[in-house]
Amino acid sequence: MRSRVGRSEIGGSFNQLARISLVVGGTAAAVSVLRRALKPRTRYAPWEKVPYGEFPHKVLVAGGGFARYMAAKALCDLTEERDDVGVLVISRENYFAFWPMVPGIIGSEVDIGNIAQPLRRPLIEAGASFRRAELKDVDFERKIVVAEGGKEFPYDHLILALGSQPNFFGVPGVKEHSLALGGLADALKIRNRVIERFEQATLEPGELPDPRLTFVVIGGGATGVETAAEIHALVHEALTPDFPNIDMEEVRIFVIEARQEILGELDPALRRVASMELAARGIKVITGVRATKVMADCVKLDNGREIRTENVVWTAGIRPNAKLKDLNLPLTEHDGVIVDEHLRVADRSGVWAIGDSAAIPQGGESLVPPTAQAAVQEGRVAARNVLAAIDEDDGLEKFQYRPLGQLVELGSRFAVNEVMGVRFSGFTAALFWRAVYLSKLESPQNRARVAADWILGLLFRPAATEIRDLV
Repeated sequence: MRSRVGRSEIGGSFNQLARISLVVGGTAAAVSVLRRALKPRTRYAPWEKVPYGEFPHKVLVAGGGFARYMAAKALCDLTEERDDVGVLVISRENYFAFWPMVPGIIGSEVDIGNIAQPLRRPLIEAGASFRRAELKDVDFERKIVVAEGGKEFPYDHLILALGSQPNFFGVPGVKEHSLALGGLADALKIRNRVIERFEQATLEPGELPDPRLTFVVIGGGATGVETAAEIHALVHEALTPDFPNIDMEEVRIFVIEARQEILGELDPALRRVASMELAARGIKVITGVRATKVMADCVKLDNGREIRTENVVWTAGIRPNAKLKDLNLPLTEHDGVIVDEHLRVADRSGVWAIGDSAAIPQGGESLVPPTAQAAVQEGRVAARNVLAAIDEDDGLEKFQYRPLGQLVELGSRFAVNEVMGVRFSGFTAALFWRAVYLSKLESPQNRARVAADWILGLLFRPAATEIRDLV
């Protein structure tokens, strides 16, 4: 009897083990199938790829950002059935920042690595070549791009998309005493600065209001407003419980805007909604004044006011990359490359310019704004026109910027949006903001990781960690 019971128990254990094995095996098989389905098809096998220099028509794309990536990717897509066009991208970094999500690094809403869009892998999969190298010079007569170390790359067509850099407008002290938000590392520096000031104030309490706990954002455009909102989120959602000896009422956040209203690119009704939301959070918006001087412990305004602070963030403007001055290109007085309506550079055969580097006419005397959506559109048109020039087709496409709207997120639960003439704000707008930009991330892996960041943000408080040797 005991023997039969023992055999029954052993048989039951084997059955249970078999069911568990089937579940685990089935899950592994399903994951494997899903992974293969999500894995993009690489255009060339390693042994099939022709070296860039051997293609009959060579297109070199230089620079960083949305415009450069989209031009190269679109050109590869357009020539998928052809083997006579080689595309090479050279860039100082092997990633580009997904700019709409960069302020989210400050508030710890997204991990910095998850919005660094990889360049090498998607470009190689699309059929392009990639070299991490910084452009140093261009020999327009020989049609050669010279990179660091004297490395030379030939081209038949050159697409310049060198991006932008902060514009300080000659304000004394800005470069020395402010943090300019121009990329991923800058956002991390701002986050670390906020945490560092709290650590200092805890160790050595100072007079009130403490300039170490006052944060001034100069520039009331979308980037400035989003930055101020993320600093507020970092302070009140992550730092407040960890620093019980600091009175959060003493933390002050300012936004300084030279125009009469913040978010000048939005509809007036949305500007008012955004101003009211910032005021409700205790963020002080000062409009109609300019910063005349930034010092180590204060900001001076042109109305005579001084704000005592040791933390200034500059988001008041950008300018084309200063490298353009060294390239013997036709430039505007603000250093943008002069191009025609087809994005060709004047008096430079086979040279095109797009993105923040280019002064692209928009009808009348206005120029296309340096926005991400404009850069994406420019990249696609440049790709089509380069291919038309290769095929000796005179029907080049005129670039016409078609703005689709403006989305501004004020933290994770509030946004102000204007899309195709439809204006809305609040939590629904924040969900829309996230859905739109999540879908626009190029990397499926990055898309999944950002979504995971947001979901975890609903469940856990952001960590107030500062890795001081990281940047």
